[in-house]
Amino acid sequence: MHISFLDPYLHRRSPIHHLDSRIKLLLAVAFILTAALLPAGAWPVYILLFSLALAVEMLSALGVIYVWKRSALALPFVLAALPIVFLPGKESAWMLFGVLPVAPDGLERFLSIAFKSWLSVQMAIVLASSTPFPDLLAAMRALRLPRLLVALFGLMWRYLFVLVDEALRLMRARAARSGESQGSRAGGDLLWRARVAGGMAGNLFLRAFDRSDRIYVAMMARGYDGDIRALPSPPLKREDWLILWFGLLLLGAFLLLSTL
Repeated sequence: MHISFLDPYLHRRSPIHHLDSRIKLLLAVAFILTAALLPAGAWPVYILLFSLALAVEMLSALGVIYVWKRSALALPFVLAALPIVFLPGKESAWMLFGVLPVAPDGLERFLSIAFKSWLSVQMAIVLASSTPFPDLLAAMRALRLPRLLVALFGLMWRYLFVLVDEALRLMRARAARSGESQGSRAGGDLLWRARVAGGMAGNLFLRAFDRSDRIYVAMMARGYDGDIRALPSPPLKREDWLILWFGLLLLGAFLLLSTL
């Protein structure tokens, strides 16, 4: 079964795709840090940051709707910050449904967190969709990230496909052993299905554990020492340096504007 849906990379002909992966990684991290450091309620700067993200999405040829749809999947996690809406603040609170006191400054902080998180997820999606994962690993190594951390990222990504393949094999085996006739569903009731799903999850864990042990022994037999050998990255071009400094200065200007 085809499992390429795990890979978010989309091949396009765009300036963002052709940009050096080191520059893209640095600018994406700088964008996310800038969004995190912006104070709550700096809506004019938020609009400028949103315009920058929108311009990058249009230049990447990924499609604005595509990026927005994928970024919407992360919005439910923002609800973890919802309790700050009900914390007492400097301004007088108004009652929601006559029971819950809602602080205006808490609501502003929550909306700010939600909007900044949405923008950060958009930039992460553009980075992952415009850069092959091996290039991202090479960029991490070139930027002197800890060797163990980069190795963990690489192994996690490579063997995620192995784990999904094992899960698909279990699902095919279950489908082959489940009789189904016209007008009736295969299997038993909901409790039976839950018990079968639990057994499959346990079987998958045992298979993954056994396979990871065999993979590790095979890697050690081939001389693996925790580092992945790769050719040195080519030097950055003058255009790459100009794009990097322009992007960093622009994000720095946004931070400066937010303090005014």
